[in-house]
Amino acid sequence: MKTQLTFLTLLLIVMNVPMLHAQEAEDPYLWLEDIEGEKSLEWVRTQNELSEKVFTEAPLFNSLNKALLEVYDDEENIAYPDLIGKHVYNFWQDAEHERGVWRRMLKENYLANDTIWEIVLDLDALSAKENKKWVFGGANWLEPDYRICLLSLSDGGTDKSELREFDVTKKEFVENGFYLKESKGSAGWIDENTLLFTSDFGEGSLSYAGYPRIAKVWKRGTPAEDAKTILEVEPEVAGLFGGSYYSEEKLHTIVFKMITTFESEIYYYSDRKLKKLDFPADAEFRGSYKSELLLILQSDWEVENSIFPAGALVSLNLEDNLQGKNTVKLIHHPNSESSITSLLSSKDYIVVNILENVRNKLIKYSLKDGRWKEEEVKGLPGFGGIDLITFDKSSNDYFFQFSNFITPPTLYYANDHQVDIARKLKDYFDPSDLTVEQHWATSKDGTKIPYFIVFRKDIELNGSNPTLVDAYGGFNISSQPFYSATIGLGWLEQGGVYVLANIRGGGEFGPAWHQAAVREKRQNAYDDFYAVAENLIAQKITSPGHLGIYGWSNGGLLTGVAFTQRPDLYHAAIVGAPLLDMRRYSKMLAGASWMAEYGDPDKPEDWAYLKKFSPYHNLKKEAEYPKVLFVTSIKDDRVHPGHARKMAAKMADMGHPFYYYETIEGGHGAASTNEQSAKMNALIYTYLNEMLK
Repeated sequence: MKTQLTFLTLLLIVMNVPMLHAQEAEDPYLWLEDIEGEKSLEWVRTQNELSEKVFTEAPLFNSLNKALLEVYDDEENIAYPDLIGKHVYNFWQDAEHERGVWRRMLKENYLANDTIWEIVLDLDALSAKENKKWVFGGANWLEPDYRICLLSLSDGGTDKSELREFDVTKKEFVENGFYLKESKGSAGWIDENTLLFTSDFGEGSLSYAGYPRIAKVWKRGTPAEDAKTILEVEPEVAGLFGGSYYSEEKLHTIVFKMITTFESEIYYYSDRKLKKLDFPADAEFRGSYKSELLLILQSDWEVENSIFPAGALVSLNLEDNLQGKNTVKLIHHPNSESSITSLLSSKDYIVVNILENVRNKLIKYSLKDGRWKEEEVKGLPGFGGIDLITFDKSSNDYFFQFSNFITPPTLYYANDHQVDIARKLKDYFDPSDLTVEQHWATSKDGTKIPYFIVFRKDIELNGSNPTLVDAYGGFNISSQPFYSATIGLGWLEQGGVYVLANIRGGGEFGPAWHQAAVREKRQNAYDDFYAVAENLIAQKITSPGHLGIYGWSNGGLLTGVAFTQRPDLYHAAIVGAPLLDMRRYSKMLAGASWMAEYGDPDKPEDWAYLKKFSPYHNLKKEAEYPKVLFVTSIKDDRVHPGHARKMAAKMADMGHPFYYYETIEGGHGAASTNEQSAKMNALIYTYLNEMLK
């Protein structure tokens, strides 16, 4: 799947290592931050055994584990396309291919529903040969012939990865080709024999956040240590990332300078020189169209007496910018009820995915006579979420997916003249007695908060319906309607009510919606979350004894805050891959890179508000908490598993019961294979059903 890599996406995929400061010596659970220390692992094994014994012996677990594995391994799952030249590539996992196979077929064969694939790389065979648990991380292609690429491979699903040059024609790694050791680095092609790359070059080469801060140019056939440094930034900058893209019959190479999570600069590399491009540091770079760079503005931008508003999508002419002139054109300006979630570039236009009141539509924009002309894409299905999947800049072909909570994903193929169904997933649960509605709750400060609710048509408003509220609320990321066989089988078919809350901190309504819940305004996101719960209770859909919450990563912080601030509202909580110790989060793995979102706990003025919601610091011995389930992974090098470990250990010493499950691989998602995913989700939904029914 091709993705539009935003600065935030790049920032979230590279990690740091923990640093223990003397000022935290008073923390009696600090030893649990030793990720693979024998003492901490013994604690993890003990907790895992206790939790697994409870849930694997529950009646629901085995049947749900089997059902989920059958779904994940189903050969009728959609083989999602990645348009690469004349081919469609796909990465596939099933019962026979636990680690997966990377495969391809001609585009016309894929559109004709051919099922015969040409295997390019077998990850199971490679893992067995090299005694590694390889997880596929995608390919960085040399355009336009797409013969060679840099493959990203991580051991056990960590965010650190190796980059290896691979020849897809020969289906083998290039002998004596480019190779970058396991690192947080990145690379962009300058030409077939030259790379611009960033990596961990040893002591002093990483930023305060653990990202590479040195960019080098490496010529084929020369030792990597002889690569020439072209840019080095101070340790106070988050890091550097190299990249490249092909446009106007030319390969363009760039370096991203990550200042903070939401501020960046781009340097253009040409003729052995770097030139900084001129645009607002907080603008999100979303790719290119011919000679135009595409930016989503996060604040108003004044250019030659014209003001381009926050939230707008604009184009910036690259050649003019390199010559010191800003030529900016407005493409799309969302209103207060909408935002831009993604976009793609084809040969003759761009396609923009618009979210209006958390419902998607697609608009095509073509550049004619110096202006962008819009045309809404016709033939789209109704209410639901749309994801742009892949595109081809050499044609106008692209794929997108539609789904909603009760409608399985349908993959569409589109071009100039048509929008056709290419693949459709079968129903994995019966939606016939289910309905979906959008409701609104009122937060503490009067803000209206939308949420989706999925429930049985014959629901009785008696306050006893087991209800699960899911939310994220951070980093300008929108939560959209989606289909989940896991939720369907594990929750909806068991009689549960599912709720997706669009709280502040996300990107559902543009930059202002996100900025309303950053740093000292973070509590707004939590108040929004409570407002949704209170609204559900007021409608007698559920009650605290039947209400559970689900969150992962930043969402895990959300559920951690929720059960410590408002234990009266909930009876169960999934606290997945969470941040919980907001005093030390900036010193643990990637935490320092998120200070623009949360704040700097080393600054007294920031800690003054952080300590008010830091779950680890707000546990009270005398309080009554729901018996929560913590889920994390030893291999998570994004959010340190020490957050969940320390929180659970502190709760144990206070006498508060909990469940705990830590996987041995899988990285931030806590699972690398279908079997691991099935077991983890069966455990999660067995817990929820046991607790809330």
